[in-house]
Amino acid sequence: MCFPYDARPPITPIAGAAVDSEDLVLQSKDGTKFAAFVARAENPSGAGIVILPDVRGLYPFYEELALRFAEEGINAVAFDFFGRTAGVAKRDENFDFWPEVRQTKAESIAEDVRACLDYLRSAEGGSCTSLFTVGFCFGGSNSWLQAAWHGDLSGAIGFYGRPGPSFADNSAGPIDRAKEMKAPILALMGGDDPGIPADDIAALERALNDAGVENEVVTYEGAPHSFFDRHYQEHADASSDAWRRCLEFVRKHAK
Repeated sequence: MCFPYDARPPITPIAGAAVDSEDLVLQSKDGTKFAAFVARAENPSGAGIVILPDVRGLYPFYEELALRFAEEGINAVAFDFFGRTAGVAKRDENFDFWPEVRQTKAESIAEDVRACLDYLRSAEGGSCTSLFTVGFCFGGSNSWLQAAWHGDLSGAIGFYGRPGPSFADNSAGPIDRAKEMKAPILALMGGDDPGIPADDIAALERALNDAGVENEVVTYEGAPHSFFDRHYQEHADASSDAWRRCLEFVRKHAK
């Protein structure tokens, strides 16, 4: 399990920052319509980022995260994985997401990310010239994988993603697809995450290095899975550092 429904990003809003935001319905190349949320910066940097949620899909945590990126000049689109099976309506905390997760396919997620990237490149999305992904847990693994699916990414960020095969469709995971990755990788991991042991994190870093993929793999000692949450005040330093690294990664690799 990843974030609880009432989780929120541990990021202080920037006072006075102006952001334009709205709910969207985007369409993948197979005709699937899916829910998304866009936040546009008043003073855009030219960078855009696609946010891949955890197993719950799109809910307020990720909408707020999109706003925080936009305050930093990075246009952001957070999207929902479940357009093919659960429609585009907003959902409450009682949504039974596991049956939907198990029906996802890596290729379909990549197609939906493609639609989000194309939106960010459009005038409506801000005419972004540098494109990134960021994801959490299930979305973290899939964020890294976008570096293999899409050759126009400038970088991919993942928080506590599993390095191995997907638990949804058992498709090849980041370790197995490292040789196909065409963009730098940032991995932000919890040192006290029983679901992702240190050996798995080391294997991810080794696979990226062996493949010649530029990478930064950071493990926060004592931090649990889903540490990037306002509720985890005891891990505020780790969250602050992770957010700083995200912004620096985008700024470093933006074209």
